Amino acid sequence: MTSDVHASHAVSLKKNQKLVHDVLMTAENPLSAYSILDLLREEGFRAPLQVYRALDKLVEFGLVHKLESLNAFVACSHQECSHEEPAVFMICNQCESVRELGDTGLDNHLGKLAKKQDFALKHTTVELHGQCSKCT
Repeated sequence: MTSDVHASHAVSLKKNQKLVHDVLMTAENPLSAYSILDLLREEGFRAPLQVYRALDKLVEFGLVHKLESLNAFVACSHQECSHEEPAVFMICNQCESVRELGDTGLDNHLGKLAKKQDFALKHTTVELHGQCSKCT
């Protein structure tokens, strides 16, 4: 069963989307599409395309984020996440833990920067790499 996060989308998930989402919800760290495929082989997943299609929809629904620098995915951890404000991720280089943050101040600042350059900002993801407090 999917979590309360974004519960409005839970009923609209197809079988493969729900399986992929459930794997990401229970994962301790970001997962690549191939890691997800390996975890779901017993559920009938045979090809990466099955995972990528599910991931594309989950990202579209706002249930999952793609971490570009890691080429991996995480379940969205904010109930109020609108995906209209920047998603900020703190990624520990040692233990690979990821923490998702939202910051409206950053959204305002980035919007002003884009506007100064006559640029229509559509989506922003900020990935901060460093070391978490557990690893310092």
